[in-house]
Amino acid sequence: MILQTNVAGLTDPSKICGAVGRAIALALLSMMFLAPIRTALAANRYTHKQLDALADRVGKTFWLAIGEGQAPPFLNAPSARATTFRPAADDSFVITDLTGRSTNDPYYAVRFQSGKVGYIRPEAFHEALNLTILSIDPRADEKEEAEKRESEEKDRVEWIKSQPWSAAVKKAAIKREPVPGLKTTEVKKVMGPPLRITKLRGPSKVAEEHWFYRGGSVLIFHNGLLSRIENVQKK
Repeated sequence: MILQTNVAGLTDPSKICGAVGRAIALALLSMMFLAPIRTALAANRYTHKQLDALADRVGKTFWLAIGEGQAPPFLNAPSARATTFRPAADDSFVITDLTGRSTNDPYYAVRFQSGKVGYIRPEAFHEALNLTILSIDPRADEKEEAEKRESEEKDRVEWIKSQPWSAAVKKAAIKREPVPGLKTTEVKKVMGPPLRITKLRGPSKVAEEHWFYRGGSVLIFHNGLLSRIENVQKK
C-alpha cells in the first residue's frame, strides 16, 4: 500500500520515468538471477534413483496400438535435433538400453521387430504408455488361437497319413473331402465336429444321421457309415 501511495503521488514526469526505469531494471536483474537456476533444474531433472527406475524397462517388449491413436515419433539418434520416424502400426519393440545417463539426458534405445533402431525420450514414452504403447500384446489372444488352429491342423494331417487308406482317399481327406464308406469317428477326424446332427429312423429301421457343416455341406450316414454328401444351397 505504501508503494502504491508513493507511485500515485508522483506528478513530476522526471520522477515517474525514474520509478519506471528502476522497476524495469529490477525485473531484468530478477530474470538474470533466475535463468541459471532454471537451466540447472533442467540439466538435473532426474535423480540417480529415477534413472535406475527408468533403466528397469531395459530388456522389456512393448507393442503399438495405433488403432487407439497416432504412435509417438521415434528419433533416429539420441538427440533432440535428430530426425524422427513413425513405426508401422503392427510393430513391436524391445528397449535395449537407456542412453545418456552420464549426462542426465536419457533416451530409451529401442529395436523394432522390423529391425529398425530408434530412440525416444522417457517423457514421451510415459505419455504414450497404455495409450498407443502397450505392455501386453493386443493380439495375444488372436495369435494364440492361430497357433492352436495350426497345431490342430498338423495333428489332423498326420493322423490321416497314418491311416491304412489308399493314396486317393488320403489326398481327398487332407482336402476335407471325405469319401463314402468312412465311419463317423473317421469323418470327425477328417472334417472336425459338425455344426449340428439330426438323427432319423425310416420304415426300414436303418439308423440315419445328417451332419451339417459350414458352407452348406450335409453328410448323410447310414448305420454309422458315410453314405453320401449333399450341398444345401442357402436361399
